[in-house]
Amino acid sequence: MAKLIATLIALFSAAPAFAAGTSAFDFSFTAIEGEPMPLDQYRGKAVLVVNTASFCGFTPQYEGLQALWDTYRDQGLVVVGVPSNDFGSQEPGSSGEIKDFCSTNYQVTFPLADKEVVSGEGAHPFYKWARAELGMLAAPKWNFHKYLIAPDGRLVDWFSTATKPGSTKVIKAIEAVLP
Repeated sequence: MAKLIATLIALFSAAPAFAAGTSAFDFSFTAIEGEPMPLDQYRGKAVLVVNTASFCGFTPQYEGLQALWDTYRDQGLVVVGVPSNDFGSQEPGSSGEIKDFCSTNYQVTFPLADKEVVSGEGAHPFYKWARAELGMLAAPKWNFHKYLIAPDGRLVDWFSTATKPGSTKVIKAIEAVLP
């Protein structure tokens, strides 16, 4: 029994170590258009990072994400979509196909990153850091998992796939960290 407990503790605490003081602004994505997308460019703003997929039952959440962007961007919110094919292979397209799908079907104008791995050992460093910061329960389990970053780069909350972007919980959390 003790061996099982030790194994479980090692499994659940196994996360990469990050330097003290690491913030979300220490990470960078590549924009869907191919340009660098350092999160540091959003310093001083609240940022909602969401792993997305075009062929998922939760794909209509793009509408809610766009509504958040439209409502709060002038108050200092940035929504960042991070397409991922990790869950159910529901984002198989190329960057161009993903961008076209989002703009045509959901009129997405918020920033999109290029497709990334968001789970497991091969996850993008931002997602490894988020897991280390908030624990395994806060790691993405499916598409449309959301992380909220404060204007100072702290990771302040996460929302599961089932939590809609327009939910009271998400809106209150965003409003609490707007600059």
